Amino acid sequence: MSRVLIIGGGAAGMMAGVYAARRGHQTEVLEKNEKLGKKLYITGKGRCNVTNACDTEELFPAVMSNSKFLYSAFYTFGPEHVMDFFEQAGVPLKTERGNRVFPSSDHSSDIIRALERELKKAGARIHLRTEVKAVESDENGVTGVRLADGSFLPGDAVIVACGGLSYPTTGSTGDGYRIAQETGHKVTELKPSLVPLKTKEDYIPLLQGLSLKNTGLTVKSGKKVVYKDFGEMMFTHFGVTGPMILSASAHIGRYLEKGELNAYLDLKPALSAEQLDARVLREFEAGQNKQFKNVIGVLFPSSLTPVMLKLGGIEPEKKIHEISREERLHFEQLIKAFPFTITGMGEFKEAIITRGGVSVKDIQPQTMESRKVKNLYFIGEVLDLDAVTGGFNLQIAWSTAYLAAQAIE
Repeated sequence: MSRVLIIGGGAAGMMAGVYAARRGHQTEVLEKNEKLGKKLYITGKGRCNVTNACDTEELFPAVMSNSKFLYSAFYTFGPEHVMDFFEQAGVPLKTERGNRVFPSSDHSSDIIRALERELKKAGARIHLRTEVKAVESDENGVTGVRLADGSFLPGDAVIVACGGLSYPTTGSTGDGYRIAQETGHKVTELKPSLVPLKTKEDYIPLLQGLSLKNTGLTVKSGKKVVYKDFGEMMFTHFGVTGPMILSASAHIGRYLEKGELNAYLDLKPALSAEQLDARVLREFEAGQNKQFKNVIGVLFPSSLTPVMLKLGGIEPEKKIHEISREERLHFEQLIKAFPFTITGMGEFKEAIITRGGVSVKDIQPQTMESRKVKNLYFIGEVLDLDAVTGGFNLQIAWSTAYLAAQAIE
């Protein structure tokens, strides 16, 4: 039996704590906040998208960095294991669009409470307001941790589960990266991911607060299409956000580093160009003597209409019967490809996760143990692993946590 010290009481740290304690280890969870699971509390807009109920092989395309590294983790502890864990811990689950799994109650607090209950039931000890300053080791491996108050806690194994740099108000201040570097590990460049996007055009802030569902998105770098998706998004005072935009940010970061990107929204993706033309013609025929501005309102949410008029190239007061075929087709092109320019990404304070982290080359993929320091493990967001939205990032946390807990002797 070992004494296991877990730095961080978030998703990965709590799951590792449960399984380490269940295996009979003396398990201590060291959390610097006043409570466990602070970031978990706000995930999925407070509903906590715990995993994605897809087949295991479908997890890999959702991972943006180092997906092959997760082969053992995902196949050892996949979505079905996560769902089974929470249901056995007394949390009924439900699966929504895109295989996203949530607690049936829609309360992330149920997930946190279940993990706390399982930790206590398994005999793990939880230390709140306990900040770790350093991991100490000798030639044989880790010896323990040094706390902020200067005291030393001895341990046979240390699991670093401090999270990344996203949502710093929840305590994600990059401690894990500092610990990794101090113990001789490489940390790759850190960037925010799953963030809102900044835009250039002055008409975007006019749409602030407008949400669009069932919208198509195409992002281009020059003539090359670098991202395509379909889903929900929202306009803000500085750009765009929403599930589809956050996922786009995980894909387009490296292209944005080279310059601005052109983006287009398909406001009527269910209609082909021909079907859209037929729809517009129906509206035009019904209101032949009306002004253009008074007819197109039925096609869009009210807040979008002034911007469509501004960009549409047709005088708002023009009578419908005076509009030429070319003008009509040009306006329909705008509906199928509403343009804006992406100039940058949001900051860490808005990011759901961090791109970059402890280099996976320094970590053994079957156990999450360091290749540099014996009995030192890194799990969850602190690693150079990130995925799109939909429960995939939490799946990475659970899977890597399980491997580390099982590997400790």
